[in-house]
Amino acid sequence: MNATLCFSLFDEVISTYHKTDDVDFPMKNPHTGIQGLLYHKSWIDTVQWHLEDKVRDPNIHPEEALVIKRRIDASNQDRTDMVEKIDDWFWEYFGAKNDLTCGKINTESPAWVVDRLSILALKIYHMQEQVNRTDSDNTHQEKVIQKLAVLLEQKEDLSLAFNQLIEDVLEGRKYMKVYRQMKMYNDESLNPVLYKK
Repeated sequence: MNATLCFSLFDEVISTYHKTDDVDFPMKNPHTGIQGLLYHKSWIDTVQWHLEDKVRDPNIHPEEALVIKRRIDASNQDRTDMVEKIDDWFWEYFGAKNDLTCGKINTESPAWVVDRLSILALKIYHMQEQVNRTDSDNTHQEKVIQKLAVLLEQKEDLSLAFNQLIEDVLEGRKYMKVYRQMKMYNDESLNPVLYKK
C-alpha cells in the first residue's frame, strides 16, 4: 500500500469518468479488496466534483439546484462511509503492528489521507484541463500553470507523508486510531430540524 497505487487507481477512475462526463453514468468497479475500495471512493469524489460544478451554474433553476444539493449531501455521507471502510481495511492491514501503547498518533487516519489524495488527483486533472485550454488568454495560462505546479508539489509532499505514515505504523513509530465521524445532520435522532418534526 502506497501513494503510487492510490494515484494509479484515482487516475483510472477520473479517466473512465471523463469518457462519458455524466454524473448519472453507473460505476463499473473492475477491482476488489482495497483497490476496489479506493476505486469506489474516487468514483464518489469524481461524481461529486462535477455535481459541485453543476450546482454553481448561475442560471440553474432553484428546484434543480435543490435536487443537486441534496444529492451532494448524500454523496458526502457516502464519501465518509467509504473512508471508514478504508480505515477498517487499514486496521486489519496493520493488525498487531498497530500498537496503541507505543509510538505517536497521527493527526488523521490513513483513510483520511487517502481522501485528501483522491481530491488532489481531481484538482490536478482539472487544473491540467485549464492549462490545455486554447480559448484562454496569457494571464489565465500563467495563473493555472503556477497553480498546477503547486498541486504537483503538494502531490509529491502528501504522497511522501502518506508513505511515511504507513511505514511508521508498520515499524511501531506511530499508531492509528479510528474515530467514526458521527455526522449529526444526517441522523434523524440528532438533527433538531429532523427530530422536532
